[in-house]
Amino acid sequence: MTSISPDSLPLAAQGGPGRPVVIRPHRGWVPIDLPELWRYRELIGFLALRDLKVRYKQSLLGVAWAVIQPLMTMVVFTLLFGLLLGPENMPAAEGVPYAVSTYCALVPWQLFAAALIASGDSLVHNQHLITKVYFPRLVAPIAPILAALVDFSLAFVVLLGMMLCFGVAPGWRVLALPLFVLLTIATALSVSLWLSALNAIYRDVRHTLPFMVQTWMFATPVVYTTASVLANRPEWVRFVYALNPMAGVVEGFRWALLDATSPPWEALASSVAVVTLLLVGGTYYFRRAERTFADLV
Repeated sequence: MTSISPDSLPLAAQGGPGRPVVIRPHRGWVPIDLPELWRYRELIGFLALRDLKVRYKQSLLGVAWAVIQPLMTMVVFTLLFGLLLGPENMPAAEGVPYAVSTYCALVPWQLFAAALIASGDSLVHNQHLITKVYFPRLVAPIAPILAALVDFSLAFVVLLGMMLCFGVAPGWRVLALPLFVLLTIATALSVSLWLSALNAIYRDVRHTLPFMVQTWMFATPVVYTTASVLANRPEWVRFVYALNPMAGVVEGFRWALLDATSPPWEALASSVAVVTLLLVGGTYYFRRAERTFADLV
């Protein structure tokens, strides 16, 4: 508890004649001020637009890189698995060409990876603002996720074109797609809250982010399917694998768009549970640590 003499404060801030003003720090859970975040929505949009401009500034292909990266990844693994396993043994969703199955998984994965890397470094990237101007610190990790949604939209249009070319038509399950997009965003935000706060304290985090994302991709059924790696595996292996929240997201996209897989209810339930825990814990840690951001970044 800190006591401040009223003589050192403006009259409007004084508690009255002879009455000191007492400032007490928050203890325990520091709630999120959603109305305040909404008031700063223009700043979120400005930072997201700035991230997009900086990302593709002086780039010859510009936003086309949002499509080229997942396309090239899909081509590389299509050729690799085609040579190693043969065209008939490709780890694709049942009844769907491997190229479509893999690109369908790469679209949400690219959204998650781009949002995670940018959000994880957002506090350090915006240090000139954090040290000089007040705004809700949650704005920093949220803005890059909105920017990543632009790339996701472009890649998704290409996915629809691929599905049309290969004769893959989505059914009624496509109505659930917005929920999987929302789960992807929530997963990226839940992890980035931890990483951005840790990155403000330990700069080692920013150097490990690309490696972590690359490793996470191979632990997620992006270039293969869950069924292809978990067939005949013990139950405990399935349980551990389901703790990866992106596993449920990726298979959820395939289920919603390709109509080729069985409903991944267990993976989805595990994903929602893990993301909820990460989001609540990450928000708590971020709000507790944000009081020191201006001194550390």
